[in-house]
Amino acid sequence: MDFRAFNTSSYFTQYDSPVGRLLLFSDGSRLNALYFERCDNVTNVTSDGLTEKPLALFDETRRWLDIYFSGTAPDFTPPLAPIGTEFTKTVCDILLTIPYGTTTTYGAVAQQLRARGTQAAPQAVGGAIGRNPISIIIPCHRVIGHDGSMTGFGGGIERKIQLLQLEGVLLT
Repeated sequence: MDFRAFNTSSYFTQYDSPVGRLLLFSDGSRLNALYFERCDNVTNVTSDGLTEKPLALFDETRRWLDIYFSGTAPDFTPPLAPIGTEFTKTVCDILLTIPYGTTTTYGAVAQQLRARGTQAAPQAVGGAIGRNPISIIIPCHRVIGHDGSMTGFGGGIERKIQLLQLEGVLLT
């Protein structure tokens, strides 16, 4: 994904995590995207043409990530404004309700969408989850196949497993 499409008021910073370098993108007041710098499954993210700038939001996001990567559930969420379609944003809202250290299935997320009046098959949910613009904080890694399989993750299955193990999820 190439973020030259972000407008000129967009800012980014980097965060070196135990699962690789993360790129954080903001409109100046809210986090719009958090991507792995290098991924096996998606086009590499670049920050070409964007301004790296210190922001209080980035400090808050780094604090969230520091807490998370220490193996503890953060007790706050930085201000978020994910980029994407309304459907993707609705799926992201549901993902934010999945508790730290637990998993759910694509089918269960689809069922929650139907309860909100939005018809969606698990495959459509998988597509929206694959477009989650704020990885880790919006915990798409907590969604697994109905049979417990580790399916799909923009950062790669190995990273998904690492994140779940960090949260204490027992994998079979």
